[in-house]
Amino acid sequence: MSSSEICDQPAKKRKLEERPLIDLKNTPPGEDCGCEPECDCGDTTMPSIEKNGSSVINGSAHQNGSSEDGSAKLNEDLYSRQLYTLGRSAMLELRKSKVLISGMRGLGVEIAKNVILAGVKQVAIHDTGSAEMADLSSQYYLSELDIGKNRAKSCWEKLAELNPEVNVQCLEMPLTTELVKDFNVVVLTESNLEEVRKIGDFCHSKKIRFILARTAGLFGKIFCDFGEGFEVNDTNGEEPLSVIIENISHDADGEVACLDELRHGFEDGDWVTFKEVEGMTEINDKEFQVQVTSPYKFKIGDTSKFSPYTTKGIALQVKKPKIFNFKSYSESVKDPEILIVDFAKFTTPRQLHFAFQALDKFVASSKRLPLPRNAADAKKLFALCKEIAGEGEEFDEKFIDTFSFTCAGDVAPMNGVIGGIAAQEVIKAITGKYMPINQWFYFDSVESLPEDQSALTEKECAPQNTRYDGQIKVFGAKTQSDFSKLNSFIVGAGAIGCEHLKNFSLMGVSCGSGKMLITDMDTIETSNLNRQFLFRKEDVKSEKSATAAKAAKSFNSQLNIESKFEKVCAETESIFGDDFFDSLDFVANALDNIAAREYMDRRCVYYRKPLLESGTLGSKGNTQVVIPFLTESYSTTRDPPENSYPICTLKNFPYEITHTLQWAREEFETMFATPFSAAAQLSEIAGDSAKVDDHFATLKKSPASQCRETLVQLQTVLRERPANFEDCVLWARNQWLDRFHNQIAQLLFAFPPDRTTSSGALFWSPPKRCPKPLDIDVTWQYCIEYITAAALLRAENFNIRSEEQVWMSKAKANATMDEVRNILAKLPPAPQFKPKEGVRIAENDSQLSQMDQESEGEIDNLIEDVRKMLKSQMGKSSQLNLKPIDFEKDDDRNWHIDYITAASNCRATNYSIELADKLKSKQIAGKIIPAIATTTALISGLVCLELYKIVNKCNNIERYKCAFVNLALPYFGFSEPLPPPKNKYNEVEWTLWDRFDLNHKDLPTVKHLIDHFQTKHNMEVQMISYGVSMLYSFFMPPAKQKTRQGQSIKAVIEEISKAELPKHVKYVVLELCVEQDGEDLDLPYIKYQVR
Repeated sequence: MSSSEICDQPAKKRKLEERPLIDLKNTPPGEDCGCEPECDCGDTTMPSIEKNGSSVINGSAHQNGSSEDGSAKLNEDLYSRQLYTLGRSAMLELRKSKVLISGMRGLGVEIAKNVILAGVKQVAIHDTGSAEMADLSSQYYLSELDIGKNRAKSCWEKLAELNPEVNVQCLEMPLTTELVKDFNVVVLTESNLEEVRKIGDFCHSKKIRFILARTAGLFGKIFCDFGEGFEVNDTNGEEPLSVIIENISHDADGEVACLDELRHGFEDGDWVTFKEVEGMTEINDKEFQVQVTSPYKFKIGDTSKFSPYTTKGIALQVKKPKIFNFKSYSESVKDPEILIVDFAKFTTPRQLHFAFQALDKFVASSKRLPLPRNAADAKKLFALCKEIAGEGEEFDEKFIDTFSFTCAGDVAPMNGVIGGIAAQEVIKAITGKYMPINQWFYFDSVESLPEDQSALTEKECAPQNTRYDGQIKVFGAKTQSDFSKLNSFIVGAGAIGCEHLKNFSLMGVSCGSGKMLITDMDTIETSNLNRQFLFRKEDVKSEKSATAAKAAKSFNSQLNIESKFEKVCAETESIFGDDFFDSLDFVANALDNIAAREYMDRRCVYYRKPLLESGTLGSKGNTQVVIPFLTESYSTTRDPPENSYPICTLKNFPYEITHTLQWAREEFETMFATPFSAAAQLSEIAGDSAKVDDHFATLKKSPASQCRETLVQLQTVLRERPANFEDCVLWARNQWLDRFHNQIAQLLFAFPPDRTTSSGALFWSPPKRCPKPLDIDVTWQYCIEYITAAALLRAENFNIRSEEQVWMSKAKANATMDEVRNILAKLPPAPQFKPKEGVRIAENDSQLSQMDQESEGEIDNLIEDVRKMLKSQMGKSSQLNLKPIDFEKDDDRNWHIDYITAASNCRATNYSIELADKLKSKQIAGKIIPAIATTTALISGLVCLELYKIVNKCNNIERYKCAFVNLALPYFGFSEPLPPPKNKYNEVEWTLWDRFDLNHKDLPTVKHLIDHFQTKHNMEVQMISYGVSMLYSFFMPPAKQKTRQGQSIKAVIEEISKAELPKHVKYVVLELCVEQDGEDLDLPYIKYQVR
């Protein structure tokens, strides 16, 4: 074996623990293997790799997330967002799997990055070739210093650092069947046709999952062979549907009706099971196939032999596995089954199927790729296409020419697209989660090329021995120069932001005279590391934007980048103001909330800047391109509002776990945050009665029930200050009794189980669930966890225990709960609760609203009581020494999610609702968005393919693409962006991109502005407004009108706002209400220069 086949330990000091190379081949069983002492070495590395002498390069070769018995375990903090996408069973399968990825150019490293982040057990990266300058166009873990060195060897350390829980290996020897035989999945990205056939067919015969991925300029392909009898256990990744039942007919063709005409969402052929059905109890826990009869009803077959249905019941979808039989590469390539991606390009996938085969033949005979824009090579490739396809196959010669002209290129965004999809297929191959590509996938982005390609000559696209040669071969040297001059703004440094930085730096954006700015006011958390690949464990708590900018600079030292730790909002317009936006060429959003997206959209419309918008949700993703004057904006269409629940449902009548979790989340705020914030604020302003009045006035604007609860808790804070931890435990016990026994007993007193409505129906009919009071049981997990978490949080509120002490108590949670049990045992018993007469409980939100209106006097009394308590407390001390607790879902040490999970599950037990574990509770209560690196890589790649069109100043809306993808199905939908809606005045059409550009020099006063519209547009100005301020109106008193008309716009604004316009403000936005011939007109806004 030659020394070149072994990846030597790098001289550069690694952040991971260094360890000598392990020659497992020569280590007899039971002898020292070089691992940590606790390693049982029951499952080391892959035998085939050991025989070929490869080296283990991850410093934690055996500490890869396995438990002591060798079974996989999960780091839920690290993988939490991915767990919400894939599920626990799929993640456990990943943690046991071994993947080989051959070819470490841009596509190979992208697939490896995504697979390593996903958390498989072992990844082996393989390459026999040496790095070249052109590789730097898309291989971000190579640098100029690596040219001439083996590609795999040069990038394995950086890949290993992505996820210390994954065992990453480096292979440099030739690819053989012996080398691949012990892997679960094999991925090829650079292999020639002979190697693909040999390895692909071998994998098929040995039931090894095989994936072929390839990019060629603006074209890409994927082939999947997961063998015969491959089982997919979840075809779409969606939560199983469930619906509450209203009735089930008792006949030979039993029909199920859903409650309140709720859509069931089932399809013909789906399977359902039933639970909690009364009367027809025989169907509980049995499975039935569905025949849909309407959106609200479905049939399940003969129910006549069962007992008649009486009431209640839930129908729950059952996901059935689906079996696929894949063909081998050699068999499938002759008769391909191709997934259609873009229905506007229905014929191109088949043409690409032959074009890629022709490319392989061309390379085999010519020992090189077709030269960029070389007509002779294009002619030869076209002839090969026709030869391979045979008679009867039609080709678009211009399309094949474009393929030949650009296939030598290496474009980073295309590698992002194909790399993201291929890595997801690796995950599917391992887990059986989601529908695989069956079997061929082709994708192109020829629209990214200029419409007029006459300037793209052979000379223009010739390589120049620069890191951008892979892109120059496709787009030419001039476009590359244009990229370097761009001034760009990335908003957000999360998962999409990291991917944008990677792509932009490789593309050469802002790598010359241009400048890039990235801003994000968030810091790095452990849960980010699973998909925000620019961050490492040692970066936790650092600023995202600064850390990401530094990492992107390491990809391309020519990148001119600056980072800011700022939010984009009205308050930061002094930073991101007129001069800043005027200098920009485009904006890329990488945000996670609608409000921020809409704000940035408004700014881009105002400054007429192109906006690249995108988002992900687990396996789903979307992109939107916003081009001034050409397309609608992001805000033109609105997303549907988030689900909200009636207050009464949450307060008294929950029937889903989401209800109890939302209730628990609100309980957290009411008990540990809001009253303590209020008390702290009140203590600061206690000496200023006007500010105290304002504080209570603001509080009264909240819903009456919420206001009352806050005031009651505020009373408790001021009245019942605990002296020690034992007092906190006593308080927590009483809170548990009040919520899970007393309140439920009072509710049942008001609405007994047999209560009927005015129509004679049972009050506790679906969806209502009749509750039962609970008794304290300190041996029950959720009871003791509630009391412990509540006591600790209370102690932290009053600074009886510090945050660090609370964290320490979590490290020894069982001991802490035992301590609480001992304290509880010594407490005097709580007084027995007796329901009270005359207590009103709202049955619905309308009754609650009426009761709130009636309780105005009660709230005033509570406020007065709080005032007196505050005065008494402040007389004893100038500071209340209180600590409000801000909810933090991602720090497991703080007991926040423990409290919410316990509170929700205690309440769910009250109402016989299925409980949720801590992971699911965290997702729902924390409103966590599922995420996975594969989707993010794909979406960023699609976004960056649109950037080429912007840089080439494409003004044809038909060439731009908005995308919606779902990797679970897999589904890829592309459409043209919509044009902006048109309006009209005086026969002049206008859109949201239009405005009146006016200035203080031409129109110095309000009267000048009014006269301008009267004389130039024949419009009578009725009102002039600035934001929410009315600068002028026709109904003002005549004297005031005259005064205003004589003032400048700037002076009126400053008079009304009682403040000078900030110096950075050069323009203001004015809105007009005008009439013409007695009719109101809609007009564009005015951008008015004030200085």
